[in-house]
Amino acid sequence: MNKPNSLDNIPDDIQVPVRGFADLLKTLCAEQVLSLTLIGSAATGQSLPTNASIRSVLVMEKVDLDALRRIGEQGPRFGKQRIAAPLIMTPPYIKASCDTFPLELLEITQNRCVVFGDDYFADLSFENADIRHQCERELKALAISLRQGLLASSGSEPVVSEVMKNAGEGLLRVMRGMLWLKGQQEKQPGPRVVDAMETLTERNLPGIRAAVTSSRDSSAAPHEFDFLYQDVEALGAIADAW
Repeated sequence: MNKPNSLDNIPDDIQVPVRGFADLLKTLCAEQVLSLTLIGSAATGQSLPTNASIRSVLVMEKVDLDALRRIGEQGPRFGKQRIAAPLIMTPPYIKASCDTFPLELLEITQNRCVVFGDDYFADLSFENADIRHQCERELKALAISLRQGLLASSGSEPVVSEVMKNAGEGLLRVMRGMLWLKGQQEKQPGPRVVDAMETLTERNLPGIRAAVTSSRDSSAAPHEFDFLYQDVEALGAIADAW
């Protein structure tokens, strides 16, 4: 299992607001709060990509709705610092969800930074069958979403482009799961995940590469959407065959 990154290795543009956020959570949640863990781009040790948010998981002894309301009231303050609302979990929820949301939890175990408290994601284990089933399910759902997005676009290229870019994060999660099934369990940045997937499947994935690497401000060409749909269909068939 990958070790968590250290907060000392996180750039100041992330570390400074996160420390303030952590102090506030301790104040608002008092004895209920157990740990705060950075996930996603904020946990890599790199500067935050343009338009990305600082994502985290807040682990609590039990879910306290009043505490969540107090945190929610601070949303505008921390939104200005690009801090997204944390995912709220409890230790029993985490352990019981490895067969339900294996891809999401696997992604956290591969790339996390514990801000304070215990590392509740250190000793999680996953069954191959659970990961494969979610990969297959996510790819089939994404194929449907792409079809419906194209229909709903009314021919608008900006809308089609947005549908395509929204698929990138989910695709990375699925590809990391598929690579995990084949023994590649180390964390990798997005472009390297696509590289590894192309090698594993012995096919180019130009549509997926465009969805993963394009910025939120860029526009996708129509042929890139076509490539993306073809790539998703191909990966779905591969996952189904595994």
